[in-house]
Amino acid sequence: MRPLKLCVFGIFLLISSAFANDSADRGDVRAKPAPNRAPVYTVQAGENGEIYPVFANYASLLRQSERGFGVITVTISNHGDTALRQRIAVQVVGWSDQELQIADVPAGAERTYLFAPTFLPRFYNNHEIAAATASISVTDMVGHPVYETTVPVHLRSADDMYWGSDFKYAPFIASWVTPHDPQVEAVLARAKNYVPDHRLPGYENWKNQSQQEQETVREAQAIFSALKQLGLSYVKSSLTFGDNKKVSERIRMPRESLNFSSANCIDAAVTYASLFENLGMDATVVIVPGHAYAGVRVAQGSQKFLFIDVALTGRATFETAVASAEKGMAKYDSSFVKQILIQDAREVGIYPLP
Repeated sequence: MRPLKLCVFGIFLLISSAFANDSADRGDVRAKPAPNRAPVYTVQAGENGEIYPVFANYASLLRQSERGFGVITVTISNHGDTALRQRIAVQVVGWSDQELQIADVPAGAERTYLFAPTFLPRFYNNHEIAAATASISVTDMVGHPVYETTVPVHLRSADDMYWGSDFKYAPFIASWVTPHDPQVEAVLARAKNYVPDHRLPGYENWKNQSQQEQETVREAQAIFSALKQLGLSYVKSSLTFGDNKKVSERIRMPRESLNFSSANCIDAAVTYASLFENLGMDATVVIVPGHAYAGVRVAQGSQKFLFIDVALTGRATFETAVASAEKGMAKYDSSFVKQILIQDAREVGIYPLP
């Protein structure tokens, strides 16, 4: 029986080989599947799925063509042979208006569209992390749906500042500088009582630089005294939640600090900056590792600033707070000192939060 098995196996090989050769001769090759040429849609929400009011407010105030980032981004990859023209609608359900954009994507190209829908007041009155849903729908130009999806997002508190790595987003601290807040006005009304002529004129162009510097020091000291009299003092309270909490911080708006007479260093820095900006002066916030200071340009056109260790408000003299700021900042190489000029931030569209 053994030779029979070998013969049968040999015949099988011969038949298989002959079939393969015959198929090759006839060009009988299995057809490859056609490539998928449908467009691909990719959606990204916020910073790792978290939407910060500070960034949403900034982006929504810009024209679509001026945006460098969006609250929601939609990328369309067109793998087809013809151009796409579609309508994209984006909304954070229950929290924002709907924003529409027209997408024109050439054949074989990829385009990204940045969305920053206008958020409702409840978004800026929210003080804890909240769950929400972003809705994205795409239609052709006659309204036929071609793509639809929803994306879960976390809405961060209106108090939350996202610094980013190496304080990349530090200029956005200007969003907490609110010069027109009624409570800021009330502090200035009190502060004028601490200068001999009961005036807080800010810069006066008829004064020479030396005279203006003396006036700036007097006004800064009056503000320091008014805040001390109001009982403003240091309370940390910077805890926040969410996936990005290592590079995020909760910051009180000036009205909150003034309401509760409590402020940590960054809270107090934006409060002082609000007061100086209200007077038309060049305010600044300075950030060093683990601390923050406030400052004001001593005279228009001057490169000199008066800096204040605002954490000492209410527990030291003005002169001590000024000396502490100079000493504290001098400890660090310039690469570790982030100085944010509020006027520069305003010029690029960073305005106070609603």
